[in-house]
Amino acid sequence: MKQYHPPDPMIYPRFEGIRTFMRLPHITNLEGVDFVIVGTPFDTGCPYRVGARFGPESIRSSSMLLRPYNAELGVAIFEICSGVDYGDLPVTPGYLPESHKQIEIGAAEIYQSEATPIFLGGDHSVTLPELRAAVARHGPLALVHFDSHSDLWQGYFGGKDMNGTPFRRAVEEGLLDINRSIQVGLRGSVYEKGDVEISRDLGFEVITAVELHEIGMKPAIKAIRERVGVGKAFLTFDIDFVDPAYAPGTGTPEVGGFTSAQCLQLLVGLAGLNFVGYDLVEVSPPYDSAEITSLLAASLVYQFISLEAYKRKEYSGRHLSKS
Repeated sequence: MKQYHPPDPMIYPRFEGIRTFMRLPHITNLEGVDFVIVGTPFDTGCPYRVGARFGPESIRSSSMLLRPYNAELGVAIFEICSGVDYGDLPVTPGYLPESHKQIEIGAAEIYQSEATPIFLGGDHSVTLPELRAAVARHGPLALVHFDSHSDLWQGYFGGKDMNGTPFRRAVEEGLLDINRSIQVGLRGSVYEKGDVEISRDLGFEVITAVELHEIGMKPAIKAIRERVGVGKAFLTFDIDFVDPAYAPGTGTPEVGGFTSAQCLQLLVGLAGLNFVGYDLVEVSPPYDSAEITSLLAASLVYQFISLEAYKRKEYSGRHLSKS
């Protein structure tokens, strides 16, 4: 069976070729594929400033410099995993219900395979149809949610679906295993006092930005791992978790966030958890500076891929030790 991997940069220079993530082959037949990069370029669920529709393209362009060995996790990704770039799922700009249905249908087709999808948003509303597809295959999932906002509002302007509402809908639809779900990095101004407790009232564990700055990354990693346990989970990372000094290219930036190094440390610390899907959302290139947001986003997606390789390596080792 063919093992998919990037071309050798010593033979085919990095600046050449069609822009796929890490120059992976653009393949939609997922037989024998372990992970798949998928674009969800929809951003008209955003009530303030749009531009995240260009996120997948920008993240892919910034991924050219990434290399196949992850030193922190000790994994040679493509000796363990076969990976491809699926391209983008179709969406209908300006029409959220239609676009969400298109994303759900496209994601469901991917979940029929054994490949783990890694979605590139798009605004955060796209996580809802991704979760619907994931849960149809795997059942309710723990959510590991890095964000400056809870995205648990009831609605906006009389509508129920925007980029600030996906996890309220996910709770209502029974998509999440709330007792294993956690939100990390919440901060910023809110509309009223009750908004601060929405997450905890619904049953999420919460580590606010203030708390995370106080306790540091290692205790937070421990708390996340204990909360999620050994069951299946979905990881969603809103780039506005990062301080705008490190990631200015986003639709709703919040000061008081985290550095690039801290973000990478958090993700590396989650190695071994059973993620069945990932997404990276809210990268808005029109507001980026020197492509630093897209470069960080590509590096975070690289960590997602590395987590997949680590998981498969560890599973293979346990399986062989028992045989």
